[in-house]
Amino acid sequence: MTDNAAEQLVRRLAELLLARGQFVVTAESCTGGGIARRLTAVPGSSHWFERGWVTYSNAAKREDLGVPEDILARCGAVSEETAAAMARGALDRSHGHVSVAVTGIAGPEGGSADKPVGTVCFAWSLRDGETRSTRVAFEGDRTAIREQSELMAIQGLVDMLESQE
Repeated sequence: MTDNAAEQLVRRLAELLLARGQFVVTAESCTGGGIARRLTAVPGSSHWFERGWVTYSNAAKREDLGVPEDILARCGAVSEETAAAMARGALDRSHGHVSVAVTGIAGPEGGSADKPVGTVCFAWSLRDGETRSTRVAFEGDRTAIREQSELMAIQGLVDMLESQE
């Protein structure tokens, strides 16, 4: 996706949030704040972006977002369950109406047979509604995996809000 196409995606998200008078929040691990960076690159984002967290360590996921220790121990940091707990925790600790969370293995090291490099888990949550999650296997180097993750996270927000119309 080109930078222009990515910006148009963010502008669509902004349009959806502004029409509802809502705010988005982010909870990021492997993207290291890249989603928030893309969102706040658009002028006027203060009208619909509330805050974001970069919770790279398990301790940060627990302490900042309230991810339960048993989920981390049972499912691991890179799991749909952890992503969903991050997304819900971000809403619980903010004034946001919709959240996105991402956790994964961008590489070049850290993968396993069960969770190879490129494994990324996402969750999107509505304050008064559903939480969706998915696990994806991206290909490419660390930069490519992170960029693909950022764009999929934003596309998921658009898809979730559009499905509410």
